Amino acid sequence: MTTSLQRAFVLTCLVLLMAATRVNHFAAIPDASWAVFFIGGFYLRSWTRWAFPLLMALAVLVDWVVIRNLGLDFWQHYCVSPGYWMLLPAYFAMWAGGMALGHGYHGAQWSTLAKAVALVVAAVAVCHLFAQGGFYWTTRNVADPTVGGWLKNYADWFMPYLGTTALYVGLAAALQLAVEQVGKLRQAQRDVRG
Repeated sequence: MTTSLQRAFVLTCLVLLMAATRVNHFAAIPDASWAVFFIGGFYLRSWTRWAFPLLMALAVLVDWVVIRNLGLDFWQHYCVSPGYWMLLPAYFAMWAGGMALGHGYHGAQWSTLAKAVALVVAAVAVCHLFAQGGFYWTTRNVADPTVGGWLKNYADWFMPYLGTTALYVGLAAALQLAVEQVGKLRQAQRDVRG
């Protein structure tokens, strides 16, 4: 994307997607947050200085509102621990994966698909390491944390998070491909007329 208007449109879509899906991490519509950061890194890499912090603040705000609406203090919720702040490097890992995919992007190709798959898997693995590790090692809900327990917890949750992220990133990729194909058709029509 080359214009500020296009980037603003993408950012607006990502804000709405995160706000709509983050309100309940286990709802029928799964949380798109990890994919939002990956997609943001792809499309908004030149806006990283302010778009990433904006999306990060939105994630925290949604969590705070949801937890407060449950009648709890933010720090009393099961999912919140001192490791909550590990979401910052976790989500930046997703953003960096998207940036790496967008670097040098010149349209959909089979090699781009392979790169996207590898980067989504790697970004989710690192994101999950920070997010799940931050929770596991600092929460009061794990009575006796062990390396074995942590590895099992990591493995148990890795595929569900990867699947959800891949679903949303795949939908974004399909939309990107459709937009590129429409652009090629329009260009071909102009070439025929010209």
